Amino acid sequence: MTGTPRLKAPKGTCDTHMHFYDSKYPMVPTAVVRPPDASIEMYQEITRKLGIDRTVVVQPSSYGKDNRCTIESIQRLGRDRARGIAVVDTSVTDAELERLTLGGIRGIRFFQLPGGVLPWEMLDELAARVQVVGWHAQLQLDGRLLPEREAQIRGWPGRIVIDHVGKYLEPVPPEHEAFRVLLRLIDTGRVWVKLSAPYETSKMGPPHFDDVGRLAKALVKAAPERMLWASNWPHPSVQQKPDDAVLLDMLLDWVPDEAVRRRVLVDNPAELYGF
Repeated sequence: MTGTPRLKAPKGTCDTHMHFYDSKYPMVPTAVVRPPDASIEMYQEITRKLGIDRTVVVQPSSYGKDNRCTIESIQRLGRDRARGIAVVDTSVTDAELERLTLGGIRGIRFFQLPGGVLPWEMLDELAARVQVVGWHAQLQLDGRLLPEREAQIRGWPGRIVIDHVGKYLEPVPPEHEAFRVLLRLIDTGRVWVKLSAPYETSKMGPPHFDDVGRLAKALVKAAPERMLWASNWPHPSVQQKPDDAVLLDMLLDWVPDEAVRRRVLVDNPAELYGF
């Protein structure tokens, strides 16, 4: 159930992370999450209520390297308002990378949690390989592992996007070394962060998810020009679905300055995804 948000989304607002599911496409045997169908029509109801004009469709881990549902969804939404993130491995051909790029793909997804299909050992080669088509690397991991992965992540060329405020599966304080690593990565000038999905990790809950929110506020202060917002619809990892209006309204607390909120919602994603 999505309520009516208090935040009036500015024109050009972009949801930078969501998924579509369609039972006509088979899920991989390794899928940890097996959600019911989540259609374009269902999502468009959300976008109308929230005032979302642009969308980044992220390949779900449940489909592995089969990007057909993601590509079809981008086509149906329209290339003027949709982009995507795909999953490929080192066997991908240059022709396939070009085909996916023409289909609206702008990044490769590294999902390093249960259900992911790319091993850490493959990521360095892939991060370099996709530079030929101008993609960035989008990483989701348990943020508590950042200290042991910092050097590897720094070695990737191009832009890097970190999901879900770092996704610390146990929320950490801002002074924690794992969060300090994220701040150091941001200091490189190449790392972006999605202010999204706090309900997956927060112990404090809505409306502001304050344990995750204090990290988000520190990130906004550090690099407002590289923060993004996302709904994470249809919230596949949780049984009790959050109110999408609450997830938009949390920006009133996390990003209280209206001009900065516009950057997060409109200008930053327009630059990163090429709208």
